[in-house]
Amino acid sequence: MRRMSKRLIVAVLSVALVGSGLPLAASADMIGTQVAIDLQRGSQAIENVDEILSRTEVREQLVRLGVDPEQVNARLANLTDHEIAALDKKLGELPAGGDALTVIGIVFLVLLILELVGVIDVFKRI
Repeated sequence: MRRMSKRLIVAVLSVALVGSGLPLAASADMIGTQVAIDLQRGSQAIENVDEILSRTEVREQLVRLGVDPEQVNARLANLTDHEIAALDKKLGELPAGGDALTVIGIVFLVLLILELVGVIDVFKRI
C-alpha cells in the first residue's frame, strides 16, 4: 500500500514536471482602426476635462461650494469612458470665455454627474 502511494506520487510529480516545461499558447489579435480611434478619443476627452478642472477659477468655485478639488480628481478617475466623453462634449458646447456663469455651469455639471453616479452626496436627499 505504501509502495503504491509512492509510485502514484512519483507519477503525478513526473507528469507535473514535464507539463510545466511545455510552452503556453499565447494569442494576439490585431486591433481595428475604430478601436484605436476610440482609445485616442477617450484619452483626449480625459485630458480636456482635466485641463478645464485644473483652471484656477474652477478650483476656487469648487472650494466655495465645499468640494475638495483633489477629491473631484479622484472621483473623476472612477467615471466610465462614456461618462467622461459625455462630460467632455458638454464642456465643449459651453460658450468660450471666462465669465462666472460659465464656471458655475461647469462646476454644477461636474457635481451633477458625480451625484448621479453616486460618488458624492452634495445635493442632500430630504
